[in-house]
Amino acid sequence: MRYIFGKAAVQMKSYKFEAFATQFETNIREGIFKPGQKLPSVRTLKQEYQTSISTIQNGYEYLILRGLVQSVPKSGYYVTSRVDIEPERPNVKLHPVVRDPIFKHHLELTTSRKAGPKVSEFNVTAPGDWMIPQKLLLRTMQHTIREQGAALLRYFPPNGSVELRTNIIQRASRYNTVIGLDELLISDGALQALYIALASVCQAGDIIAVESPCVFSVLEVIRVLRLKVIEIPVDRQSGFDVDFLQKACRNNPVKAVVLTPNFHNPTGLLLKDDQKQALLSVAQRFNVAVIENDIYGELYFQGPRPATIRSFDESGIVMTYSSFAKTLAPGIRLGWLAAGKFMQRAEQIKFALGSTVSPLYQMTVNQLLTGNSYERHLRTFRMQLARNAYQAIQLLSENFPKEAFVITPSGGYNCWVKMPEYTEMERFYNQCEQIGVRFTPGYTFSFSGTFDKYFRMVFADKFSEARVAAIRLAGQTSK
Repeated sequence: MRYIFGKAAVQMKSYKFEAFATQFETNIREGIFKPGQKLPSVRTLKQEYQTSISTIQNGYEYLILRGLVQSVPKSGYYVTSRVDIEPERPNVKLHPVVRDPIFKHHLELTTSRKAGPKVSEFNVTAPGDWMIPQKLLLRTMQHTIREQGAALLRYFPPNGSVELRTNIIQRASRYNTVIGLDELLISDGALQALYIALASVCQAGDIIAVESPCVFSVLEVIRVLRLKVIEIPVDRQSGFDVDFLQKACRNNPVKAVVLTPNFHNPTGLLLKDDQKQALLSVAQRFNVAVIENDIYGELYFQGPRPATIRSFDESGIVMTYSSFAKTLAPGIRLGWLAAGKFMQRAEQIKFALGSTVSPLYQMTVNQLLTGNSYERHLRTFRMQLARNAYQAIQLLSENFPKEAFVITPSGGYNCWVKMPEYTEMERFYNQCEQIGVRFTPGYTFSFSGTFDKYFRMVFADKFSEARVAAIRLAGQTSK
């Protein structure tokens, strides 16, 4: 048997498991393989395509993580009973709109709602206690304190430890991202890095482009800096709309574009390399600074580590920032910014915000990067996130209305869920609060109110029996 895609049969022999999995995913989404259908056995596919058993098994594992296939012990692999696909957007001509960054008065829903006695939080983008490498971190901290002693109580260089910056640069070079020591500074988390990057190229009243939906913490920084925004659509079919960005830049004096190309928050989407290059070309043509958030770049579920936009740039127009809070622990307030040609201004702003990031955090992370412990932790962490993503999708699929859909993430922390149009969202959130469940409302991801029927679910914690029961109950209340 050969599986047909378009007009030609695709031979698998020379492909790795990513290609095999992509082919089966197409068959499932196009309805060639039906929900509940049993799929060919591993041995059958091995013989048919003359490839290794591990290649076929890896392909099926990938499809399981994508929520498309389920494994039934002693029976085989089956297409999941329900595959949710985001419907195509209507063919409406959209035009860039410059907006003042003013939220509805609902931001407290994301940050300061009163905690009930038994709350299952799916709204916090941070690893839960069960997923934090506590022993590794505490052991490394203790070793650092013994080794460094009183040196940890003094000021460090304003731009950060030279040893730490060198280790970050060496790590970035593994995924073809070239960073110079004289353009890299250590920040107090990713949000401070973003603030420095934006303030380096913009003044109050300037126009910037942001992805839509966009994580609300980024929107808050924009509001504080008193910038105006043009929201660039992000959807499952095309990702970040580069043509829309080009239109915005042609008709407006856009100073910068802010985006998360690798495992976008909240959708979990990954921008393809050709899209990254096309975006960079637009930015260079209109002299627009690119500020890319690579905080989730290490959290891929399969394949190689994705490229950064910076890896394609030789002009210095791209500023890349990241943090160790998402990969280690939220309390590790340690980020970094590669400021490119904007470094001089970035240094001035960083100094004004506070010259030294915690020496203990700097030297602890430096110790982790010097050896292999960080990489070993990441491998385990990525696998657990992938399992959590699959479980989250299964729970949503089984318990929420059949008209709802979820974008399957390819990395990161988040599921992006759209509820049916008939859902009264305020009532849904109130019911969730009463039963002790919290999601992040979709309207916090835009200044425009476009995503009122959406919510974000974070799967960066263990799915205990209580959390699973909470999701099931939330689904029942939404029907």
